[in-house]
Amino acid sequence: MADEMLEELRQIRKLLEPKPAPPPPPPPKGLINEFKEFIKNYKVMGLAVAFILGLYLGALTQSLVKDILMPLIGLALPGMSDLATLEVAVGSQIFCVGNFLVAVITFIIVAFVIFVLVKITKRIGIE
Repeated sequence: MADEMLEELRQIRKLLEPKPAPPPPPPPKGLINEFKEFIKNYKVMGLAVAFILGLYLGALTQSLVKDILMPLIGLALPGMSDLATLEVAVGSQIFCVGNFLVAVITFIIVAFVIFVLVKITKRIGIE
C-alpha cells in the first residue's frame, strides 16, 4: 500500500513540474524577405524564363511555317501560291481551310521541338 501511495505521489509531482516554455515565434520576416522566399521556393524565375522562351519559340515556329514552309508547299501544288490561302466551297459557304492547316502544322512543329528539348535536357540531367 505504501508503494502505491509513493507511486501516486511521484505521478502527482511529475504532473506539477513546470513545463518548458514554448520556443518564441520567429521574428517577422518583412514583405521583401517573404517575397524573396516565395521567388526561391516556387522557382518563379525559371517559370518566367520558360514562359518567355516558349512564347518566342512559338513565334519563331509560326514564322517558319507561314513564311518558309507554306510557300514551299504552294510551289509544290500547281496553281496555288500559298497553302494558307486554300479555301473549300461547300454550297454557298466558303471554308478557309488553309489557315487551319497552318495552325496544325505550327502546332506539330512546336510540339516536336519541345519533345526534342525535353529528351535532350533529360539526357544531360536537367529537369
